[in-house]
Amino acid sequence: MQPYTNMATQMNMATVVLVLASTLTLLRSTDATTTYTVGDSFGWQIPTSNPNLYGDWADNKTFVVDDVLVFNFTTGQHNVLELTEPGYDACTTSDTILTENKGPARITLKTTGEHYFICAYLGHCSAGQKLKVDVRDGRGDTPGFLSPPGAASSLVATMSLVFMFITFALLC
Repeated sequence: MQPYTNMATQMNMATVVLVLASTLTLLRSTDATTTYTVGDSFGWQIPTSNPNLYGDWADNKTFVVDDVLVFNFTTGQHNVLELTEPGYDACTTSDTILTENKGPARITLKTTGEHYFICAYLGHCSAGQKLKVDVRDGRGDTPGFLSPPGAASSLVATMSLVFMFITFALLC
């Protein structure tokens, strides 16, 4: 009877390992969002010495869907508008997608591709208070091309269920 007990113990240990492995896989698959403070400590204001301050700031960052941009500014002195590329290039508000007038403004990046932001106060955009960010889907795909929604997480969930069924079968 002793060999059977050792075999059952080994199977229980294998089950524990499988459950832990599937749990770790599931935890690693959840995408964490990042909150970025635009301009870091400088905030969202007219750049004083570098008109490309916000472009330089964005260059070393990887933005993904569901990341949050925080525009720190004083209400009544600045605002933030999301607009199309032509509006961004021309510093006009004719193609506005979103307007935030209260600071600090929190904007969640919901789609892949390029997103364009300016301050619409007179002269601010042309002085460099504008930001372009390239948003990816977070799974390493090319910007603008989304993988099927939840494809990676569905696979992980399916694998976790398979491991759980195997665990249940081994315990019974």
